[in-house]
Amino acid sequence: MSLNWEYIIRFLPMYEKALWLTLKLSFWGILFAFIIGMVCSIVTFYKVRVLSQIVNGYVAFFRNTPLLIQLFFMFYGLPKIGLTLSPEVTAVIGLSLLGGSFMAEAFRGGIEAVAKSQLESGVAIGLNKFQLARYVILPQALSYSVPALGANCIFLIKETSICSGIAILDLTNTAKDLIGMYYKTNESLLMLVVGYLIILLPVSILLTFIERKVRYAEFGH
Repeated sequence: MSLNWEYIIRFLPMYEKALWLTLKLSFWGILFAFIIGMVCSIVTFYKVRVLSQIVNGYVAFFRNTPLLIQLFFMFYGLPKIGLTLSPEVTAVIGLSLLGGSFMAEAFRGGIEAVAKSQLESGVAIGLNKFQLARYVILPQALSYSVPALGANCIFLIKETSICSGIAILDLTNTAKDLIGMYYKTNESLLMLVVGYLIILLPVSILLTFIERKVRYAEFGH
């Protein structure tokens, strides 16, 4: 397979810009998803009236509907009722809500893994619900949830490619536009793959390192 390196060098700055946008969407999407998931898992754990039912409905809805449909609804549907969002804001909200539903399940699994004796000990020394969550439940649940949380982070980074459906010039949309204009499919797809590898490989290595550290701290090996 022969590649047109002139073409690659010419459009490299365009891919670089798209890469930074993809990184930005990934960062904010993961951050907000993490917060949403943590809050939802606590609400579910304590079985807060009404809120726990809302959380269960939210998780079921966003885990079982395609991200593209969610983005289309927010970007094209909400303006019909007077709420207009920019493509980037729409993408971040979509990624956050989708990711939050998966993070909530990951945290829930971590919380359920916390030994009941730990909770009973916390109650015995007079911790209230907030203190119990902060000092006993969340630190341990977080360590148990690291593998699932890491997988969700990778998943959300990949899902940024879906945001090209609302005209965001991320890596995927940039490649599609250039293929449509210049028909250099091999070169465009190569730069697309390399762009995602530049993001995903360091993240994967970092998450593996964190998982090993957490496992070592917990089990000592």
